[in-house]
Amino acid sequence: MKRLYIALITIFFASLAGTAQVYIAPGGNDAAAGTASAPKATLRAAIRQLREQRRLQPGSNSNILLKSGTYYLNELVYIRPEDSGTPGSPLVIAAAPGATPVLSGGILIKDWKKPSGPVKGLPDAAQGKVWVADLPVTAGNAPLRQLWVNNKKAVRAKSTTGNSMQRILNWDKKTATAVIPLHPFERLEVTAGLEFFIHQWWEVARLRVRKLEKAGDSCRVWFYEPESRIQNEHPWPAPWLSAETGNSAFYLSNALAFLDEPGEWYADAASRKLYYYPRPQEEMNIAETAVPLLEHLLVINGTPEHPVENIVIKGLAFRHSAWNRPSWQGHVPHQAGLYMTEAYKLKPAGTPEKPSLDNQAWVGRPEAAVTVSYANNLRFEDSRFEHLAATGLDLRIGVKAAAVTGSLFKEIGGTAIQGGYFGDDGAEIHKPYNPADPRVICENITLANNLITDAGNEDWGCVAIGMGFSRFITIEKNEIENVPYSGISMGWGWTPLKNIMADNRIRYNKIHHYGRTNYDCAGIYTLSAQPGTVIEENYIDSIYKAPYAHLPTHWFYLYTDEGSSGITIRNNWTPAQKYLQNNNGPGNWWNNNGPQVAAAIKNNAGLENNYRLLLRKKTSGAVHQEINRQRKELIELVNNTGSPVDLKKLKILLQEKGVQQQTIGQWKEHTVVYGLITDVNVLRGQLQKAFPDVTIHVYQDMVYEFDRAARCAAADVAANWTDIIMTANLVKDPAKQQAYLDYHATQFDVWPEVSNGFCKADFQQLRVFKNGRQLMLVISIPKGKTLDELNPKTTENNPRVLEWNRIMSGYQEGIDGTKNGETWVEFSGE
Repeated sequence: MKRLYIALITIFFASLAGTAQVYIAPGGNDAAAGTASAPKATLRAAIRQLREQRRLQPGSNSNILLKSGTYYLNELVYIRPEDSGTPGSPLVIAAAPGATPVLSGGILIKDWKKPSGPVKGLPDAAQGKVWVADLPVTAGNAPLRQLWVNNKKAVRAKSTTGNSMQRILNWDKKTATAVIPLHPFERLEVTAGLEFFIHQWWEVARLRVRKLEKAGDSCRVWFYEPESRIQNEHPWPAPWLSAETGNSAFYLSNALAFLDEPGEWYADAASRKLYYYPRPQEEMNIAETAVPLLEHLLVINGTPEHPVENIVIKGLAFRHSAWNRPSWQGHVPHQAGLYMTEAYKLKPAGTPEKPSLDNQAWVGRPEAAVTVSYANNLRFEDSRFEHLAATGLDLRIGVKAAAVTGSLFKEIGGTAIQGGYFGDDGAEIHKPYNPADPRVICENITLANNLITDAGNEDWGCVAIGMGFSRFITIEKNEIENVPYSGISMGWGWTPLKNIMADNRIRYNKIHHYGRTNYDCAGIYTLSAQPGTVIEENYIDSIYKAPYAHLPTHWFYLYTDEGSSGITIRNNWTPAQKYLQNNNGPGNWWNNNGPQVAAAIKNNAGLENNYRLLLRKKTSGAVHQEINRQRKELIELVNNTGSPVDLKKLKILLQEKGVQQQTIGQWKEHTVVYGLITDVNVLRGQLQKAFPDVTIHVYQDMVYEFDRAARCAAADVAANWTDIIMTANLVKDPAKQQAYLDYHATQFDVWPEVSNGFCKADFQQLRVFKNGRQLMLVISIPKGKTLDELNPKTTENNPRVLEWNRIMSGYQEGIDGTKNGETWVEFSGE
């Protein structure tokens, strides 16, 4: 036996000496030699084989080739310092020629059946339509938060249909509860895993529901710790309560009682049953269904003293990572998906580093499918990160000389590519980062020619690319689309104080169809001092109209936020100069950004030709959501002294704040400003400070828009316009107010004669804004014309317009101060 053992060892090492590469295949065997004809079964075994080969034969070839198929991992894969290659012979883990290997952290769900009878607790609409499967033992007690059916994400059963949400009635911090409408929760009971999802400014939160208390027409919702404490102590971002723009939107999820639409699913942990309501054309007998179990698929993990070095990952697909923490501790993030572990308001405000700081927060970092710590000379090429529940790729700490190129990031629950320091080791997030040990810094990283699409679909506050404290970062030639918040976020800390950030390059990227759900965002967003950083020749366009945004106009193409310093922003193409510089530090230089930038810059941004096949994986075409364009905003100042405001003082302030194409009108104590305003809510605060005796109303709710270019056949649009502004109230009856809005929502279809009349009268644009009951009507006509001259043409040979006007008169009345019988009053020009 001893001689046999020695012989086997001799044969094994002899095989290693002659092996240039190790093959693996889904049907392989880890006891096999790892040849093309006798492949191993797991990546872990192949890595170990090469580790031993390099230990015994330093400098030997280090290639692992994966054959086609899906490798369902039962444990995460590690690459350690001992697996390092050399500059001339890196460890290459790649798809075999022509192969498409997939590393999956999920398990397949099989043997779907239709229940033999009614399912208790299932809505009537779904009885007889859902399918059920047993959860396999291998799923253990892991919380199931995602289901993929034929590579399409299913929807965890929720209380609202489609993409709709409800609005909270109130948020009560004294009792740490949300107050929501009772309907449709009249009969809802709390079951294990019930969650509350709420939209909060630039983020969202997921809170585990502990108790429901129903009374009258409302329901009070109580939550578990620790998320209840964090949610109710932290000031930013908080539940939004606003009569102007609506309260925070929410829905409840993960209850069998909500499973009522095709594409929804529910996992019953107690009975270990999985329920699914198939979409049309889904055949559950043959459908491939997978639930993610592993949070990490691949971990590249060195140490400061012994980093992992010289690794190439090429042609691999990473799928089905899990995201478990919200099921155990909830999820209350501060920004970009970094969840808070503690946060509260400072009373009084101020820290030694930042005297004006009004809050402190400590954060943790979401899990990632692939994480990298302490690694040098690392490359991901032609990789696929798909169907992932949290972060895709995270370059956490001490990553140097790394590159991610030619890769696809699609259907990512969190941030697609994340890197750098965010204070996730316990440091307060507003402090500058200046570590004593430079080995921990992430630097010299290139992210180029990648397509990122449909990221942040679990945490809507996540971004496509998010880099914290890091330096010498190059982000170029990427295409980013269909994301819920910002495209690229560079920096952390909210401070102009010196830190390690410097000399970052964000250039030649194509960023479009962003801000799908959350505002206070931009195509490119920065934080803190980062001298030498250049943002140039990017193409940024097409921000979505987010249906539940806390401030409907608080979106930007470029946004340098708190502490941003030493940054050059030049030659970026955007359709309008809607940029925000919020509480910036010194040394920023803006030059030649906007629609006037050369067309070549716009056309050359994005993926280079060799990578354009990735564009077949874009998803924005399937999102049927309106796109924003910068529009004129309307602010009303009502002087409480009863006199008009000082026009000279107002004009000077508006000029200082960069308001363009402005129209100013006055009627009694009312003054209106209508123009291109970078941030109407920032201007509101500036106006309030300048005119303390004034009440300010911002008209953010545009309930009707006629545009000549879009509505009039062969329309000739005037080069210069005059804006005429009038105001009236809606009557007090809520039913009539809604009828008025309904009429205007359907006017183009049901009353086309009205817009035809506007076309005939040469109206260039007509808008109706609403704030509470008060309406503001803006009619734009060619300069040199008068409304008295043009308005009669709307009714000329057009009796339907007369009928429309008669009906509308029943819904309108004059504002305070109008004469008896007077409805619309016109603001006089400057």
